[in-house]
Amino acid sequence: MAVKVEISVRNMELTDRIKDYITKKASKLDRYLNELDHVKVDLSYLKSARDAKSRNVAQITARGRRVLLRTEERADDLFAAFDSATDKMQRQAERYKGKHTRGRGDGRSAAQVVPLPEEGQEMGEVIARRKTFDLIPMNESEALEQMKLLGHENFFIFFNVESNSINVLYQRRDGSYGLIEPKVH
Repeated sequence: MAVKVEISVRNMELTDRIKDYITKKASKLDRYLNELDHVKVDLSYLKSARDAKSRNVAQITARGRRVLLRTEERADDLFAAFDSATDKMQRQAERYKGKHTRGRGDGRSAAQVVPLPEEGQEMGEVIARRKTFDLIPMNESEALEQMKLLGHENFFIFFNVESNSINVLYQRRDGSYGLIEPKVH
């Protein structure tokens, strides 16, 4: 399957050397994930960047059937930024492929492993464990402090007194925190 490669540049000139290099390397991304059919590469030069090592930016967006992967890398050299972004994209493709193709070892899908409820049988019988806990009203900073005190590393559910709703506080991969605020439509 041939991957269509689209290149766009900002604040720089797209030379034949750059175009050939990027097209050749980006078109090989379907080796890692067969579902890819379109790769968009955005290259830009940021002359106002704080650090000289982050002036050249390479963003790669790979699209395919039921898959969308995106990566961005910065470096002092355009080719280095693109190579780093390509390596990162390859790792993402491998991780996506592993999550979506790795089975239980016997070739059965998750739908085949979990029995569907029969007519008259309730869905609750499929759920192996139920847990209840009391929600204490608190604000976001108190929830963050409580999360750290309890040693919850992934997430913490609390009743937010400011928004008057149940929120989920979670730790992101980069170490910062995120907040999920559900809305009922």
